Amino acid sequence: MAGNSRPSFTKRQKERSRQEKQAEKIQKRLQKKQHKDLGVAPEAPETNLEEAVELDEYGMPKGLDFHDF
Repeated sequence: MAGNSRPSFTKRQKERSRQEKQAEKIQKRLQKKQHKDLGVAPEAPETNLEEAVELDEYGMPKGLDFHDF
C-alpha cells in the first residue's frame, strides 16, 4: 500500500504550483491596474533565463518542439 503515496504527492505538488501561478497572475493584474490608475508606466519585468527554460522530469532542458518556431 505504500506505493500509492506517490501519485497523491505529485498531485499536491502540481496543485500547489497551479495555485502559485494563479496568485502571481492576480498580483500582476493588481499591479497593472494600480499603475493604470496612477498614470504611471509599469516597469519592464526582468527576464530570468533560468526560469524561461523548461525542464523535463530529469531536470534536463527540454528540446524544441515543432510549435516553437
